[in-house]
Amino acid sequence: MDFTLFLIQVLNGIQFGLMLFLMSAGLTLVVGIMNFINLAHGSLYMVGAYLAAFLQQRTGSFFTAVVIALPLVVLLGFLLETTLLKRFYKRDHLDQVLATFAMILFFNELIRIVFGSAAYFMDVPVILSRTLTLFPGIVYPMYRFVIIIAGLLVAGGLYYLISKTRLGMLIRAGAEDRETVNALGVNINLLYMFVFGIGAGLAGLSGIIAGPLLSVQVGMGESILIIAFVVIVIGGIGSVKGAFVAALMTGIADTFGRILLPPALASMLIYILMATILAIRPKGLFSINA
Repeated sequence: MDFTLFLIQVLNGIQFGLMLFLMSAGLTLVVGIMNFINLAHGSLYMVGAYLAAFLQQRTGSFFTAVVIALPLVVLLGFLLETTLLKRFYKRDHLDQVLATFAMILFFNELIRIVFGSAAYFMDVPVILSRTLTLFPGIVYPMYRFVIIIAGLLVAGGLYYLISKTRLGMLIRAGAEDRETVNALGVNINLLYMFVFGIGAGLAGLSGIIAGPLLSVQVGMGESILIIAFVVIVIGGIGSVKGAFVAALMTGIADTFGRILLPPALASMLIYILMATILAIRPKGLFSINA
């Protein structure tokens, strides 16, 4: 493998890793901070992709689709949390798994009823359909490069929110001792609704930007959900920094594995990576407050 191809594959791995981060960051907030196992997180990813694809077909504009679809996914997250999911916060994890698995089935059938069974395809916006010259002789698709930049900006924003703001302090405190935070006058239910909304928005954003790279189809959230759980386990459940590092590791490992290894072994590589890290650090790379 020459240097040019190596660098392009590194960028592809980073791009895939940052898409995984958008998906897994919201999931690690919900699982780690709220102690809620949300298997329906992948469904929000799917809904975001379908809304964006449908709106792009109707408006002809990718950016208009993003502006409309993203708030709708956040609103859906708020509605799910306030009407259904908050009833399961104090329930056993098995109850949470069963309830959110039922939601996967519900959303898959709802999408099939509303949008049909045929896959949707999104076009890369014209302004981003060109290539970008990074170095002499090395060109890279501009859309993929924009995904890298957007992922880094979201990661920086999340780090600032969680680590540097009063709201982030309350979120971290609520993860440690919900009762004490509630006793100090903080509306913990409103706080959890906000955290769930962030998670829903990140999942929807991940689905929206993945739309032009993948076919938008029923059930697309399940496969990405499995990888997202691998990411948060590697990074440490509840740690946004851990999700960021683990997503990049997973993205690069998966990209190079598919190039260098036989297909059967390549599909196992990220799980081998997870098992290796857990053998060394059973709680993942970072703790919940890392």
